Amino acid sequence: MTDILLRDLVDNVLTLTLNQPQLRNPISEPATIAALIDAVTAADADMDVRCVILTGAGSAFSTGGNIQTMREGGGLNDPAPVRTRRNYRNGIQRLPLLFEAIEVPVIAAVNGPAIGAGCDLACMCDIRIAGESAKFAESFVKLGIVPGDGGAWLLPRVVGFSMASEMALTGGMLDAQEALAAGLVSRVVPDAELLETARSLAARIAANPPHAVRMTKRLLREARLASLPTILEASAAAQALCHTTEDHAEAVSAFLEKRKPSFHGR
Repeated sequence: MTDILLRDLVDNVLTLTLNQPQLRNPISEPATIAALIDAVTAADADMDVRCVILTGAGSAFSTGGNIQTMREGGGLNDPAPVRTRRNYRNGIQRLPLLFEAIEVPVIAAVNGPAIGAGCDLACMCDIRIAGESAKFAESFVKLGIVPGDGGAWLLPRVVGFSMASEMALTGGMLDAQEALAAGLVSRVVPDAELLETARSLAARIAANPPHAVRMTKRLLREARLASLPTILEASAAAQALCHTTEDHAEAVSAFLEKRKPSFHGR
């Protein structure tokens, strides 16, 4: 049986590839959710993993739910609404909670359509870069449903309330350049250069002291919700920890000695 999620760890960068190209990489099935949760949780626990790249096999990043299973009694939809609620809570809703909690940085390398829950999965990541063939749609309304995976929380924090409302209420599609203009992605590159670009960016992140990187990410995430005094207090606490690390001492010494630093996560 083909692995539904491929893992490749090279030079402290873990590449995760959704691997159901024949189905355009749906993410709503229990097996895919479990595989993502296991892989991302393990990466976050391993200080040797300094950055994660998430992408899709084939021509799509992820088209979200598997429409073939969306009839009554299929997929997350149960004839009993109370069970449907639990299916969401115990299924796909675990992904945004996990991505919000982890400290290892995650780059979405969007290699094709990112539709519905696939668009929201990209929004769960810290950085999004797109190939020229990428497309994005918060298209739940087109199927008569709502963003059950947290898209109403995720998307406005990425593109702002007005653009998120336009995307979610129309269900319309953005191409890669429109996504760049909306702030949904930080750069667009030729399709053939997407993974190389993602790996280069990941390597730049991985080259920095891992504890400082992870605490910086935590502060950025918390700052979207917390007050300035709260973030200043958290920043002071994190800074106190950073000052005690060997990597901080190495960074200062290397700067003063005009040499390349060597960081070991200590």
